[in-house]
Amino acid sequence: MQVAFKQVDVFSSTPFKGNPLAVILDAQSLDDSQLAAIARWTNLSETTFVLPASDPAADYFVRIFTPDGELPFAGHPTLGTAHALLEAGITPKTPGKLVQQCGVGLVDIAIAESGALAFAAPQAVLTPFDDALLSNALNSDAFDTSRPVMVADMGIRWLVVPLESAEAVRAVRADASDLARLMKHAGVNGVMPFGPLPAGEAEQFEVRALLIENGSLCEDPVTGSANACLARYFAALGQTQDYFARQGSVIQREGRIQVNFTPEAIWIGGQTVTVINGAIEL
Repeated sequence: MQVAFKQVDVFSSTPFKGNPLAVILDAQSLDDSQLAAIARWTNLSETTFVLPASDPAADYFVRIFTPDGELPFAGHPTLGTAHALLEAGITPKTPGKLVQQCGVGLVDIAIAESGALAFAAPQAVLTPFDDALLSNALNSDAFDTSRPVMVADMGIRWLVVPLESAEAVRAVRADASDLARLMKHAGVNGVMPFGPLPAGEAEQFEVRALLIENGSLCEDPVTGSANACLARYFAALGQTQDYFARQGSVIQREGRIQVNFTPEAIWIGGQTVTVINGAIEL
């Protein structure tokens, strides 16, 4: 048996930049053990599996797997799956918009004329957080004390850590053991330091996404859910000016995220490009 798949780069229009995602375009014939096995085999941060929607308002249902398990929601898989389906010929129920059904419910995805996609950030529960491990875990004391450190829970949980500058963000050299302890204390999937870029740059913020996988320190190239959590964080502080963020520059992935605040939603968007079209033999 063969199942069609695509591998796409998200938050970039340039192949081999951004954040890669594998998309299985029709997973109806696969059981849970096969979904998990495929996700382990791709060895990407996420692999998505498309199924028919059970909600009549949705265009499709998606399950999102890491090599270790299933997530209720993640940002770059949301955009990458939408891109793959549009390229494969899906017709949206509503022109200019796709509705994704996933573990957190329904997520709207706006389709721009330029081809850029943006998802509506789910609501987040924000909780202030303070821990002496922060400085050791990031090997940094350059914290922006005018903004709080907070846990943002969007189904996936990120620790949002404000630093004084983009330079301070790029200078972070995390300690794996202390970062693992910090993540355990905070009960989060990862840690997101961010800081402002100098005036005149094309983007306004530099962000990074640090996590522990299988006991090892990892850095996610460009992270939709973390950037959605950051946007919700800004909104909670009353800061709702549109901005661009840069992520992945330290690991030469150079992703670009656009954030737009509207009365209806906070939109997290960017470009996506297909790198591989193929089929998986089962």
